[in-house]
Amino acid sequence: MTDLKNNFFLIERAGIHTTFQDNGRQNLNHIGIPVSGVMDKRNYILANSLLKKEQNSAVLEFAYQGPLLKYTGKKIYVAVTGNVQFQIVKNNGETINGEAYRVYLIEDKDQIDIQSTFSSVYGYLAISEDFELDKIWNSISTNTKAKIGSNNGDKLSNDQKIYINHNNRDRALTKLNYLNSKIDYLRVITATNFDYFSEKSKKIFFNETFTISKLTDRMGMRLEGHNIENFKNTNIKSEGIVKGVIQVASDGNPIIMLADHGTIGGYPKIANVISADFDRLAQLVPGTKIRFQEVSLAEAEKLFEIYNLETNNLVNQII
Repeated sequence: MTDLKNNFFLIERAGIHTTFQDNGRQNLNHIGIPVSGVMDKRNYILANSLLKKEQNSAVLEFAYQGPLLKYTGKKIYVAVTGNVQFQIVKNNGETINGEAYRVYLIEDKDQIDIQSTFSSVYGYLAISEDFELDKIWNSISTNTKAKIGSNNGDKLSNDQKIYINHNNRDRALTKLNYLNSKIDYLRVITATNFDYFSEKSKKIFFNETFTISKLTDRMGMRLEGHNIENFKNTNIKSEGIVKGVIQVASDGNPIIMLADHGTIGGYPKIANVISADFDRLAQLVPGTKIRFQEVSLAEAEKLFEIYNLETNNLVNQII
């Protein structure tokens, strides 16, 4: 192991919301600790797979505008995934327009400038070595609302150093031809409080278009456009909730729970976005129009099997 102080990124611009993430914390909901973890699991898996890393390896997740990082140390390799515009500025002044899903060599005094995502929210930066991070409940994932995880539970900041445990891993300059797909409908299964809502509201939910509001972050996504009438009770006894569940607030607006959602909630639940659609849900920007399509539990399970098969096939296509 090399001296950590000799291998690090200096954050010259932190970006809007850059955090450390992995697959998250499992089996802690009963003590109020959410899973958290990456918002787009497929792009996370592809970032690590391009570098032949273990699937739960830490990455940098960024939203909209990413970080500007200056590297100091022995050579490393990096990969960026998502709909991302970025550049690599070499120590001799050469500028390389980066391509997502491609591995690049980074040397002493090189810079990575992740300028923005486009038509999406989140992107990922993985490295061939290991970020030097402490695990909290067996995960490095950062939940900034709860102040849990690496970096004292906070997003990254300007002038901060990210230290790297350098093990001299050599990596091939692999790449993958991949295009993130759009989604026309969010597929859902009905939730436990579906019968709290009027027949008219059920028809509105499945036939009308909703708009993603600006009140959206890693915790939840609020929708606008049509109020969903609850004829039984607009508040219920708080009970456990999961990622992707769609609660309806007392004002009639749906809220979709995302990765950093609370572990309990007191709003009635009308539906739950299926796991196979969650990555594309998380990438939808405010102002996007969405519609819902009901599927059965059996269909949701089959679609998730297909999602996993497609992801594995993409990993196998890396050259």
